[in-house]
Amino acid sequence: MHKSTRTPRVVVVGAGIGGLVSALVLAHHGLDVTLIESANQPGGKIRQVQVDGVGVDSGPTVFTMRWVLDQMLENLGTSLEDILQLEPIGVLARHAWDDSSQTLDLCADTVRTADAIAQFSSPQEARRFLSFCQQTRALYDTLEKPYIRSERPSLFSMVNDLGLNGMLTLGGLGPFASLWRSLGRHFHDPRLQQLFGRYATYCGSSPWSAPATLMLVAQVELDGVWSVTGGMLQVATALSNLGLKHGVKSRYGVACSEIMTSQGSVSGVALSTGEVIEADHVIFNGDVAALASGLHGTSITTSFEPVLPIQRSLSAFTLSMHAKTSGFPLVRHNVFFNQDYRAEFEDIFHKRQLPSQGTVYVCAQDRSDDGLAQPGLERLLCLVNAPADGDTHSFNSSEIHACESSSLALMRRCGLEIKASSQQVVRTLPQDFARLFPGSGGALYGQATHGWMSAFRRPSARSRVPGLYMAGGSVHPGPGVPMAAMSGRLAAATLMADLGLTKQSRRVVISGGMSMR
Repeated sequence: MHKSTRTPRVVVVGAGIGGLVSALVLAHHGLDVTLIESANQPGGKIRQVQVDGVGVDSGPTVFTMRWVLDQMLENLGTSLEDILQLEPIGVLARHAWDDSSQTLDLCADTVRTADAIAQFSSPQEARRFLSFCQQTRALYDTLEKPYIRSERPSLFSMVNDLGLNGMLTLGGLGPFASLWRSLGRHFHDPRLQQLFGRYATYCGSSPWSAPATLMLVAQVELDGVWSVTGGMLQVATALSNLGLKHGVKSRYGVACSEIMTSQGSVSGVALSTGEVIEADHVIFNGDVAALASGLHGTSITTSFEPVLPIQRSLSAFTLSMHAKTSGFPLVRHNVFFNQDYRAEFEDIFHKRQLPSQGTVYVCAQDRSDDGLAQPGLERLLCLVNAPADGDTHSFNSSEIHACESSSLALMRRCGLEIKASSQQVVRTLPQDFARLFPGSGGALYGQATHGWMSAFRRPSARSRVPGLYMAGGSVHPGPGVPMAAMSGRLAAATLMADLGLTKQSRRVVISGGMSMR
């Protein structure tokens, strides 16, 4: 417990979603909070790229699990509706397969999706989908409290939190199975196995190595997906503005060069300007690999496990575009699948190369369920998964051209034509992401979620260095906007518990949740 009557001073390093949330919560509870960010605006991986005079969302494009922010904002006396304009999405994603005229829409309405699957595949496969939904619902409800809303579990705490019913639910899933193998027991049509296997990539992982528990991602989307008017960057901007109202002192355009310690405990941070900010506590909202590699000072490196390149999650090759499209009826979220899905992940995780034929995700940001609101150019983000070797390998022009050409050809075979001049395209590669997010090598999701023990390997909010806490997608509970926001809430709650400002308990658990419906 903090002995001094002085208000505790906290520095939050990094204005991604986790950092913004932790800073806001701590300032609301009366702590002296300074937020520092090397970029000139908040957002972290939520980024908007200027292309041909327009802003294109070029990071996270999906807003889910809104209860994470709903409940936090309610405690602050406001709401999401007060700070953002959200529109629910009916068609979660439109899926197409190489050299096929068939498409399949995954909808928020499961009955509508089941009807579509019956037409696309068979009535039997539609019934299997509804059974799959029942299992993902049970799995999500089982794991939300012990995994998502709680600090990082141990094997013992997970078993204790789950109880008999929860253990039976996991046992029915086959907890040691891979996601791909488990999906093969649900679906007989390999295209549906491919569709739901893609959810492993939401955590930067391979469906063949990710645990079957990642099926719960399907339930997260079925619980609701929203678009944000003005783009996802508005989420970060709104939280930053709210933090200012609650007293957060924000410093943009200045980087943390060192997290300083004194007698083994955190004492402050040194900035790239040469300035030193003294602090009693620091919350680091960056890739934890940066701490292990000494990018923020050598006095703390031995307290963190190094992340090997082979342990990293996926990176990406993205095309941010302002382009003319024709042919394929795009909705907001679209996925174009290749024929040899396994080869994509062999290329990335084993051969460490851009996939010769990768799945292409397209976010058409001016589209709704009804298509394009106005004719003309539209904003597109095209994304292909890539290896996170951006700190050791810079992909050359021939590698980039081959990947881009095969991606455009795949979409063309599915009926989509994209026409854009060189001024209407901005390319971002793993080496660019490695520069944007130091220590990551370009990994966009921290460590890959591979193997059933991965839930216990991700770092927790409380580090081994007294006074140093962690938030963001590379720590528990994981990547994605809602998970990063939850990590910020957990970091703030853990710090306040350590200060004696909240009731101390065996484990920090955030109350509420979607499973409390």
